[in-house]
Amino acid sequence: MSGSIELRAFMRLSELFKERGWSSPLAVDVGDGLAGSELLARLNISEDMVEVIFINGKVFLPKNAVLCPGDRVALVPPGTPGPYRVFLGFVEKK
Repeated sequence: MSGSIELRAFMRLSELFKERGWSSPLAVDVGDGLAGSELLARLNISEDMVEVIFINGKVFLPKNAVLCPGDRVALVPPGTPGPYRVFLGFVEKK
């Protein structure tokens, strides 16, 4: 069974979505599953533009993310303000 994810982007990446005319959320077909790095390559977003990927509320580095149909996904760029980094739980992911 294949399907899509619901993809959102924050801060600078949100602007990139707007520039490209993409909706938010953006439905992206991931087949039976897709690695985070593969998603970024497919969307032509360089990995250095994404610090972490949220999948269903959990934080992953792009190289460790695995996306499955039905997932709710968000891309977060580097530079997210300090307190949010700790609150959202991705300070220790490095």
